[in-house]
Amino acid sequence: MYEVTVEDSFAAGHYLRNYKGKCENPHGHNYKVRVTLSGAELDKAGLLLDFKDLKEVMKHVIDRLDHQMLNDIEPFTQLNPSAENLARYVYDETNVRLKSVTSGRVSVKDVTIWETDTTTARYFE
Repeated sequence: MYEVTVEDSFAAGHYLRNYKGKCENPHGHNYKVRVTLSGAELDKAGLLLDFKDLKEVMKHVIDRLDHQMLNDIEPFTQLNPSAENLARYVYDETNVRLKSVTSGRVSVKDVTIWETDTTTARYFE
């Protein structure tokens, strides 16, 4: 099995519903996102997926979130925009785009979201 990993970042605001504490108030973060892909077969060039192609796949997801109030964007109008839920969202959205780009040869292994320099949430299946 092969793996490739790319990191990117975005800035966004959010607040947590059903939470007692400072985070129930609107505030922002400079998020960092790490996406790791896996697959058993390389392409004709000997790559699982070109890093620039993964960055392009991630760009569509990150551009939707960057400089937004996450609570105003589906699915976060109902789903709490916690780091855990953001990690799953990026996982799912990236996987959908990847399947069309690679015909299912490559899939997302895991997604890690840094909400701060010292706090992360990770999603994988």
